[in-house]
Amino acid sequence: MGYAEVMNKIRFEWDEEKDRENQDKHHVSFSLAQKAFFDARRLIVEDVEHSTEEERFYGIGRVAEGIMTVRFTYRNNVIRIYGAGYWRKGRKLYEEQNKIHR
Repeated sequence: MGYAEVMNKIRFEWDEEKDRENQDKHHVSFSLAQKAFFDARRLIVEDVEHSTEEERFYGIGRVAEGIMTVRFTYRNNVIRIYGAGYWRKGRKLYEEQNKIHR
């Protein structure tokens, strides 16, 4: 199975209220945030600080002209998004890991 086929099988979900709150606070919708996972150079990093009750992660990938960080967990073969934004820390990590120089 190729990369495109795998990516087509990924399912996403989120809480609509949390999505509205995220849009108000960070100006990013969770429907847009999904696109970070389709960047072939994306990073997935464990969120050790917030993984107390379940494993949580950061997905960091290019969306449009920026590098987006998406906070998520993985439940029953579904990526559940609970936060997203264009944050400096995620961009810095992405650029370091992908050897991008500004």
